[in-house]
Amino acid sequence: MNLPKVENMQSSQGNDIPNQFLIKGVSYNGQIGCVFQSYSSIIAFRPVSGASIVLDRNKWDYSITTGKYRNLFLCEKKAETERKIKSGAYILADLNE
Repeated sequence: MNLPKVENMQSSQGNDIPNQFLIKGVSYNGQIGCVFQSYSSIIAFRPVSGASIVLDRNKWDYSITTGKYRNLFLCEKKAETERKIKSGAYILADLNE
């Protein structure tokens, strides 16, 4: 049985980052992928297939801390994320309902 695996994000020094989680093996809209969760809120879903990344429409830019780790998860700065949202490369959805 393949169950999702939860792990803390890691700092560049290899230490666990409290309250910042990666959940691997999650299914969303028929896609398997990885979720970034900050505290108890799902922020983003990245499918392994290379399909569009999905960001939570209300939480993706919730706080400075969330933004810092979202940037780490997406491997980009906020301005690039905003460009991808505007262009339609990233999808906004309600991931916390």
